[in-house]
Amino acid sequence: MLKAEMGRIDHEGKKMGIWFFLFTEILFFGGMFLLYAIFRYRYADDFHRGAAGEDLFLGTVNTVILLTSSYTMALSLAAVRAGKRLLSSRLQAATILMGLAFLAIKYLEWSGKIARGLYPDSPVLLKLAKGEILFYGLYYVMTGIHGLHVFIGCVVIAFMLFSTRVGRINKENYSRLENTALYWHFVDVVWIYLYPLFYLLT
Repeated sequence: MLKAEMGRIDHEGKKMGIWFFLFTEILFFGGMFLLYAIFRYRYADDFHRGAAGEDLFLGTVNTVILLTSSYTMALSLAAVRAGKRLLSSRLQAATILMGLAFLAIKYLEWSGKIARGLYPDSPVLLKLAKGEILFYGLYYVMTGIHGLHVFIGCVVIAFMLFSTRVGRINKENYSRLENTALYWHFVDVVWIYLYPLFYLLT
């Protein structure tokens, strides 16, 4: 009974830890969203022109990919709780593949812009209006930091996948996978806010 009680306390402690971490992340991204809102208010027309150059199709595909990956991550947690470690492993692998697909599409977007000379401090970008320069600056910073979070998430899920396969994560001990799922859902929620700010502002 003492062992079960200690396990429950440890599980609750880990959950509190991840929520505290996510709270700091909310403050971090919240600051960037606030900065975006201020500049968008001051340079509304320039921001609209900048958003008109975004690839709506690729942005939408990436949105669908991340939302689906959030679903597979939730299913992987439900599977391991039910004692289905093999199914959970496969769902985690699917989540990683979708995360990598998201990054690959983002790479295509970035490389396309760079090929057109639209990158920070480029001669082409500096000829644009001040608001457009700010728009692209925020685009690179905010989507870049988000992409880094996606990459980190893929690495962590890969570790969870290994732990699930060897039995370290199971129906009695799944708190690490649960916390990883919470992080991944947070990353997806951030993108849901980024998507309309940069792709639907037309």
